Amino acid sequence: MFTTAWSASPQLPAEGFTPNWSREGFWRQSVRQVVRLSAGGRRVRIRLSHAYGTSPVRLAGATIGRTATGAGVEPGSLRTLTLADEIPARGSLVSEPVELPVTAGESVTVTLHFDAATGPATFHAQAFAPSYRGQGDLLTDTGGQGFDAVSESWYFLAAVETDSGRTDGIALFGDSLTDGFGSTVGADRRWSDALARLSGRPVLNAGIGGNLLLNDSAWYGERGVRRFRRDVLELAGVDTAVVLLGLNDIGFSETDEQPTYKPAPVVEAPELIAGYDELIRQAQSQGLRVIGCTLLPFGGSDHWGEHAAKVAHEVNEWTRCSGAYDAVADLARVMADPYDPDRLRPSYDFGDHLHPNDLGYEVMAEALAAVL
Repeated sequence: MFTTAWSASPQLPAEGFTPNWSREGFWRQSVRQVVRLSAGGRRVRIRLSHAYGTSPVRLAGATIGRTATGAGVEPGSLRTLTLADEIPARGSLVSEPVELPVTAGESVTVTLHFDAATGPATFHAQAFAPSYRGQGDLLTDTGGQGFDAVSESWYFLAAVETDSGRTDGIALFGDSLTDGFGSTVGADRRWSDALARLSGRPVLNAGIGGNLLLNDSAWYGERGVRRFRRDVLELAGVDTAVVLLGLNDIGFSETDEQPTYKPAPVVEAPELIAGYDELIRQAQSQGLRVIGCTLLPFGGSDHWGEHAAKVAHEVNEWTRCSGAYDAVADLARVMADPYDPDRLRPSYDFGDHLHPNDLGYEVMAEALAAVL
């Protein structure tokens, strides 16, 4: 039985937060992507998504191997993947399994070659890890010298699965706090990475930077209540869903810095609670355990304001006391400045008073591990 060992939530092609290749797509090029697995096994396969494509994408070939340095692949580990030659519009594609023994915590490198124009590419905007592009067919280029461009997004690649047979996977569902904004790029220091090390269980990251629970966005993905099934419930081997979402719903109305929301909706606590109830219902109907997280302190950030503060306090009190979740990780308390509980502890603050740094993400993972 196959288990999801790594995943990324698909997004509509967009400019996003950093320069990327999603709008232009690919033509007569190869794309090489490095991902860190949280479950081992002897066989692996990949899952590609073209969820936001309006026409099929021709795929000329794909390979997978153990990661070396940069765009390099460990010699002798490269395997050719067998899959259909098209990713269907608004659909997905799964490869046949190949023999490649891997361990939890190990990185693999997936290379896709496109010999025809793809058009705009379904992608994941904020990888916080390098991806590589080069001209021509570079599927077997183990040295990586042919890859001459770098991006910090993932393209078409939605999951890597192994035959570990594990059924105790954890999916973290959220926004940029889950995606890993503020963590060291290329170092795998998101709270999902920390939790995988602490728990010894497969941990999947279903975060999208800027994502909202209740509203769709051109940059920040489909609303949480809509994408939850695809990005969490359909992942193989998951038995626990963790919800940390809603801060953007609250905070976007306090800032002028969000290009896709002018003006942003002003959201009240009962609306968010109804959204959380919907996520809980979906997960529990599939037999998953659901853990709720209180919203992190964000005083002093561009999301902070009188209304946002009021709603955040109401939502956190409901999360702690309602009994709606199977368990609660009180991140608001463990991450707070002891001298001002509405602010992040300075030693955990990336610098924008909204996102944690590497140490902060480690503390979040420890708090969650304690209630698993």
